[in-house]
Amino acid sequence: MSGGRGGKRHLAPGAASKKPKQRSALTAEEKALFRIAVADAEPLVSDRVYHEPPPPPAIPHQRELDEAAALDESLHGPLLSDLFLEGGDEAAWRRDGISLRMLRDLRRGRWVVQASLDLHGHTRDEARAALAVFLAECQAGAQRCIRIVHGKGQHSPGREPVLKHLVLGWLSRRREVLAFCQARPSDGGAGAVIVLLQAARG
Repeated sequence: MSGGRGGKRHLAPGAASKKPKQRSALTAEEKALFRIAVADAEPLVSDRVYHEPPPPPAIPHQRELDEAAALDESLHGPLLSDLFLEGGDEAAWRRDGISLRMLRDLRRGRWVVQASLDLHGHTRDEARAALAVFLAECQAGAQRCIRIVHGKGQHSPGREPVLKHLVLGWLSRRREVLAFCQARPSDGGAGAVIVLLQAARG
C-alpha cells in the first residue's frame, strides 16, 4: 500500500532545486541616476591621504603670565644675587640681625624639619596663597623649621625655575621668616628650600 502515514513523500522533479530569484544588477533608470550623481566627481591623483603634522604644543597661557610676573617681581624685589650665601650657587638668605652661624646650622641640617609644603603644579597666585596659609599654620602650631618644595623647573619653558625664584622672593619679604637655604639632597636639593620661622609670640 502506498500513501500510508509512515510513507515517504515524493517531490515533483525539480521542486527542490528552485531558488528565489536574485535581483538583477541595476536598471537602466538607476544607472542613469548614478551617472548624474557622479558627473562632477574627479578621480584622486594618488590613493595616499596627506595628514598635516600636529602643531607643536602651545605654552600654557598661565605659565606665560607667571614668567612675566616673575620678571616683574625680580625687578622690584630683592636681587637674586642677594639670596645666595658667600657667592655660592645654593640659595641662602638671612634677615638682618640673624647670625651667619644660625644660617649655617640650618644648612647643615641641625634644625629638624617639622612640616612640608609641595607647590608642584601650582600657578603663581595659587602658590602664593598656599604659602601664606602654610606659614600662618606653622607659626600657630609652633613649627619653626619647615620645607617648601618648589621644583627645579624641568617642565618650564627654557627649563627656568620660575616658581623657585618667586618663592625665594616671597619668603625674603615675610616678617615671620628669619632665614632659608637650599635643602640638602635628602630633602629635595635644588628643588626645595628649608625655612626657619620666628617663634610665635605668646
